[in-house]
Amino acid sequence: MTEDVFVEVEAAQRNRYGEDICGDAFKTLRLADEGRIIAVLSDGLGHGVKASILSLMTATMALKYTANDTDIVRAAEVIMDALPVCQVRKISYATFTVADIQADGVARVIEMDNPPVTLVREGRAVELEFEEVASPRYNDRVIRVYDLKLRPGDRLIMTSDGITQAGLGSERMRLGWRIKGCREFTLEEVARDPGISARSLSQKILGQALRQEPFLRAYDDMTAAVIYLRRPRRAIILTGPPYAAGRDREFAEALADFDGRKVVCGGTTANIVARELGKTIRDCLRGGGGGGDIPPAAEMDGVDLVTEGILTLTRTAQLLERDETPREKNPAAQLYEILVESDSIEFVVGARINEAHQDPNLPIDLEIRRNIIKRICQVLEGKYLKETKVSFF
Repeated sequence: MTEDVFVEVEAAQRNRYGEDICGDAFKTLRLADEGRIIAVLSDGLGHGVKASILSLMTATMALKYTANDTDIVRAAEVIMDALPVCQVRKISYATFTVADIQADGVARVIEMDNPPVTLVREGRAVELEFEEVASPRYNDRVIRVYDLKLRPGDRLIMTSDGITQAGLGSERMRLGWRIKGCREFTLEEVARDPGISARSLSQKILGQALRQEPFLRAYDDMTAAVIYLRRPRRAIILTGPPYAAGRDREFAEALADFDGRKVVCGGTTANIVARELGKTIRDCLRGGGGGGDIPPAAEMDGVDLVTEGILTLTRTAQLLERDETPREKNPAAQLYEILVESDSIEFVVGARINEAHQDPNLPIDLEIRRNIIKRICQVLEGKYLKETKVSFF
């Protein structure tokens, strides 16, 4: 995708009521050298562990074959051959939807037995043309192929049938929510908030589907995935004092000149920024760590978040790796939200060693600053498909 367009990919899921594991799988891959993004949604037969195995195998293979440009029919045959057979129903079955988006916006969507994808453009659902292909060996499995040219502002919505069949058989909604209900709700949300993120929209679609179910209990595994092409949302994080004190001014100006959300992590770092830019640091008693393990944030004009350094960054890395919306209310959770809501994140890292971080009484996973930033960048790129940049001072 061009520099001024970012492809945000997010999904929200809910297990079938009473199950500890989701029978749907959603996997993504960013091929940075090609400027290409691939997303796969698969729904395994049934629910629980068996369904999870089927969907994970299918999504993993579909991702690999798509990245390698394998023929669609051939890839589907290999996937069907590889899936384990259900001992009860005597079939091996998993649906899938694959979205393959090129750097210039050219996209191909491959869909087998999942609900049809929805393309939202300029507040409307676009009627999509498709071609149907089938395998001679699996002629009951029809594959739909959509060839699209995506534009900035477009949203592509993929769902499992747990979303479209929500409420099926209930007195209020005997035929379920259906794709029509899902599309109408999506258009209403986009009209209400034209800049709504893929993350927020996927969560809202899932939440509305759950409201169709009796007692808000998911009768089937549910997944709502959204791909959104938009202008990048940028953030900068300054942490650690510069190796050479003579670069303090340059270090602080990197923050002042940045166009996007701004975060300062570390007391010494905050003091440098405040001194060089003529700002005041104000203590903030809100947003502590509950158990006192994460120090509270401070406030500074023109900066979105000012936190303690290593402890906060380490906890943020843990939250990102768990891939769960944090229940805690502290600066690490605030930093997590800024990172997942941003697309392009720049870390400006001071290289001076702080001797306090060598204290053996601190947590065993308390790593030095460079390793924590590396850890955060790896999870942001690999799991959240973010673009990251690290500069050392």
